Amino acid sequence: MTIPDNNTYKIGNDLAVNRIGFGAMRITGEGVWGQPKNRDEAIRVLQALPGLGVNFIDTADSYGPYVSEELIAQALHPYPADMVIATKGGLERSGPNAWHINGHPDHLREALEGSLKRLKLDRIDLYQLHRIDPKVPFESTMSFLQKAQQQGLIKHIGLSEVNLATLKKAQQFVSIVSLQNRYSIVARNWEPELEYCREHHIAFIPWNPINAGDITYAAKLTKIANKHKATGQQVALSWLYHHSPNILLIPGTSKASHLAENVKAAEVKLTAEEMAELSTIE
Repeated sequence: MTIPDNNTYKIGNDLAVNRIGFGAMRITGEGVWGQPKNRDEAIRVLQALPGLGVNFIDTADSYGPYVSEELIAQALHPYPADMVIATKGGLERSGPNAWHINGHPDHLREALEGSLKRLKLDRIDLYQLHRIDPKVPFESTMSFLQKAQQQGLIKHIGLSEVNLATLKKAQQFVSIVSLQNRYSIVARNWEPELEYCREHHIAFIPWNPINAGDITYAAKLTKIANKHKATGQQVALSWLYHHSPNILLIPGTSKASHLAENVKAAEVKLTAEEMAELSTIE
C-alpha cells in the first residue's frame, strides 16, 4: 500500500485548499439550533482557523438556522484571500434536531440569496445541495443550480448523500466538483462513490468522520493512538486523510483547543500496516 502525502487539493481544479478544513455545524446551539452556549468561544474558534492553515470551511444555511453563516462572517470577514467557504441549501428547520428536505427552486433561491447576504459574499465558491428532494422533479432542482451558476452566484456545485447513479444523473446538467456523504472507518458503504470521485477529480467530503463504534473499534484506535502519542480521534481522521487523496476532512468543534488537535491529525503518519489493520474494522 502506498500512503499518499498530499496536503492540498484543488476543488474544481482551481480552488486550492488544505485537506483538513473545518465543519461549522457545532458552533450553533444544542440540536444545531439557535445560538451557541458560548458565542465568544465560537468566534475564537473561527478566528483561529487562518493561523492553523485551515482555509476551507463547510457550513449550511440550516445550521442554526442561519447562525453558523452569521458567525463565520462576523469572525472572518473580510476573508483571507485563500479562504474557501462552502455552504449548503435544501433543508428547512422546525426545531432542535428537526430537519425537513426542500429542494424546490423557490426555496433554494431564497436559501442561496440568504447565504450570500449572511456570508457577505457576491458568489459562493462551493454551493452544495444538502439533500435530493423526492417531492420535487430532479430536473427542476438541477436547472435552478445551473442557472444560479450561469448568473455568477455560484462558482462550483456539489451534492450531499447521493449514490453513484444520482451523481451521474446530476452531471448531465452541471459539473459536480464535490460529494459530501457519511463516511468513516466503520461506515464505508459509499466506497464506490469515493472511488468514482477519486477517478474523476471530485472532492469527497465525509461527514461524521469519527463515528465512534463498538469496543473493538475503540480498542484498535487507542492501541494505535498510544504508539503515535495521539488521540483515537486523530487516528480516525488520519486514516481518512491517508485513505484517499481527494478526501477533504471537515471535523467540527466549538472549542479552540480541540480545533488545534483536529488539525494536527494530518501529522499522524500511519504505517501501511496500521492503515490495513484499521481497514479491517467493520
